[in-house]
Amino acid sequence: MAKPMSITSPLQGTIWQLNVTTGDEVRRGQELIIIESMKMEHAILAPESGVVSLIRVEEAAPVAKGEKLLELVPQEVGAAEVVHPGGASTSTERVELAEVTDEGAGGQAPGSATQPMDGQRDHTAPDPDTPTSVSEETADAAESHARADRSERAEGIRRDLGGADKVAALHADGQRTIRDHINGLLDSGSFTEIGTFARSMREDDRATTPGDGKIGGHGTVDGRPIAIFGDDITVKRGSSSIVGGRKEHRIYERAIAMGIPMVHFGQTGGGRIPDLVGSEGISELGELFLMARRRHQIPMATAIVGQSFGGSSFLSALSDFVVMTRGSTLAVTSPKVFEVATGEVITFEEVGGVDVHARLTGQIDLGVETDDEAYAAIRRWLSYLPSNIGEAAPRTEPTGPIESDPELPAMVPASRTRAYDMRQVVARICDPGSVFELQPQFAQSVTSGLARIDGWPVGFIANNPMFKAGVLDPEACQKIVRLCTVCDSFNLPIVWLVDVPGFMVGKQVEHDRMLHWGMRMMQALQLASTPTLTVCIRKAFGLAWQAMNGAGMVSNGLYAWPGAEIGFMDPEVGVNVAYGSKLDRIDDPEAREAERLALVAEVSNATSPYEAAGTMRIDEIIEPADTRRILANDLAMLANRPVPPPEARILASWPTS
Repeated sequence: MAKPMSITSPLQGTIWQLNVTTGDEVRRGQELIIIESMKMEHAILAPESGVVSLIRVEEAAPVAKGEKLLELVPQEVGAAEVVHPGGASTSTERVELAEVTDEGAGGQAPGSATQPMDGQRDHTAPDPDTPTSVSEETADAAESHARADRSERAEGIRRDLGGADKVAALHADGQRTIRDHINGLLDSGSFTEIGTFARSMREDDRATTPGDGKIGGHGTVDGRPIAIFGDDITVKRGSSSIVGGRKEHRIYERAIAMGIPMVHFGQTGGGRIPDLVGSEGISELGELFLMARRRHQIPMATAIVGQSFGGSSFLSALSDFVVMTRGSTLAVTSPKVFEVATGEVITFEEVGGVDVHARLTGQIDLGVETDDEAYAAIRRWLSYLPSNIGEAAPRTEPTGPIESDPELPAMVPASRTRAYDMRQVVARICDPGSVFELQPQFAQSVTSGLARIDGWPVGFIANNPMFKAGVLDPEACQKIVRLCTVCDSFNLPIVWLVDVPGFMVGKQVEHDRMLHWGMRMMQALQLASTPTLTVCIRKAFGLAWQAMNGAGMVSNGLYAWPGAEIGFMDPEVGVNVAYGSKLDRIDDPEAREAERLALVAEVSNATSPYEAAGTMRIDEIIEPADTRRILANDLAMLANRPVPPPEARILASWPTS
């Protein structure tokens, strides 16, 4: 009969579980005992097949390292497979923690260097072909099972979202899921998800709320990393909830820490009921507004791609760029709530459709017809900006020559009262194809947006005489402040092209807070740290000259075309105001008109730009054809300036809207 071998403990711990009794047949690799040590469970496996002849320990008893656990008499037993609690089965399991000694060798301590006696096996030195980790094959099998389970879970969540039938219904209706939107914007194959396995806090909803109505993570746009998230309308209409809100905030936190832009697709159905009914639920929503702390540390864009109420609408108002697709709605509250609360019946389009916001409210920067156009707009907007407030804006290869343009002067009529479209002048001065106009249908007396001059990204602000003579009214001032805030935050120089008759006057603009918006615009200019360049193209009257970054403001280069007129008031209007009584006393109509024209000519002479240039209130009178070249040269030199640190850019802390 074979001599018994002693199985000893390889570590100090507590006997957690005995899986055999005296007399049991065991097979090589079978789990005998589990020892708990440092909150970890360590399996002791049979080094040989045989029969348990003696058990020296009991459950819950402490055990020392090297202490004998049981005796095993080696012998042949049945060849059935060993099945372990972890679920894996094998006929050749491995030994790691089991230490064995041969009773015939005098019970030597584990690890002692002795030569085996003839006919004896040295059980302290496992066969080199026998691996030495605790049930490695079992662990590998368990790990493989866990990976497969995770993969299966993730695949189901990502494929079916809130239900395969809901996904199919959306596609059948020509709509896209949030995953379609994310993949449509990002570079192919670049999306990495965050919070795949999130679900509702409510136990009853956990099985039906994959992602808890929000999907997001990271990816790249034109090779640049961004953070991205949006509302999954297949899960409770993408409604705002506790876990979904945490996911949004986590993605935002990561974007700030990584210094990468953030893009949001908005179409939430509002707050989720009953999650938010009580004080505990509604108090959780505070994380949504933590994004108001962003201080333009990173660029943020929102695409409204469906009916957006509540949370996604709030985030759009906190964004630097908002694009909206036709057929979608942007509002705080659904018209259905209006009807219940006030009895007012109104359509979704009337309360917050594309035309409402593009033309009336100015709460979007661009309205587009399709989702693909929205993706293209976001990509283009990002191309002008750095990834964060600490980086320089990316310069591209120039797309046009830097030389005199003899055709430019002819685009601006000499008569101050002749309308023309300033957008054509802007396009002529900037690199071909580089102009990206923002809010094109809102406050059209001013045209503004992003562009490039000699490859340098810039913001541009210009009066457009085609609309309201290019006047400044409350909406125009609001539009200018928004662009100044973005440009100053991300260190984009601003080019001002001036052809302004003054501020709008009248009862309506006074009631629309002309005073507030005019002075807010002045504050923005004075506080801006980004470089500015100003060219007076044709005229600038009244304090609108200062408001358009003229004399006495912060321009780093102040130029005027030779025919420009600068003064307190349009000479025609000024003569009627200042000399009206005098002219009224002239009875002869012809003599009165002659005197009026003489006075107009006298006042006009005083509006010559050479008068301001003579007192160094204009840096230079330039040839109109050289405008692009001069601006490009200044931008190249300004690129060498020290960039103010983020904390010195006061407008970065200004509201986005």
